[in-house]
Amino acid sequence: MVIDPINFKEKLSLFQEHWSPKVIGEMNDYQYKLVKVEGEFVWHSHKDTDEVFIVLEGEMKIAFRDGETQLCKGEMYIVPKGVEHKPIAETECHIMLVEPKGVVNTGEASSELTAEQDVWI
Repeated sequence: MVIDPINFKEKLSLFQEHWSPKVIGEMNDYQYKLVKVEGEFVWHSHKDTDEVFIVLEGEMKIAFRDGETQLCKGEMYIVPKGVEHKPIAETECHIMLVEPKGVVNTGEASSELTAEQDVWI
């Protein structure tokens, strides 16, 4: 059994790429993923699950077809299942995602930003 805590800063130092979530833990059927974001992602939705965004460093916004929400360090937002959204960060932002195992980062959308699943760091 691992008894050391998971250090976000240490885990974030292990990768540089953007829009490529890395799994740092699992609880039941949910995964905790760290991701560095910068620029604009693709419009997408997750028809079967909500998606939690927790900002660890920086700022980002999540655009919706009828508005947007701005997130800063220490804030979180839950995108309801089925809601089309597009994450955007003008400068690099570090976030944690909480979502069920097997969720594709681009949902149903096909994109060059679709990341490999289940990559642990």
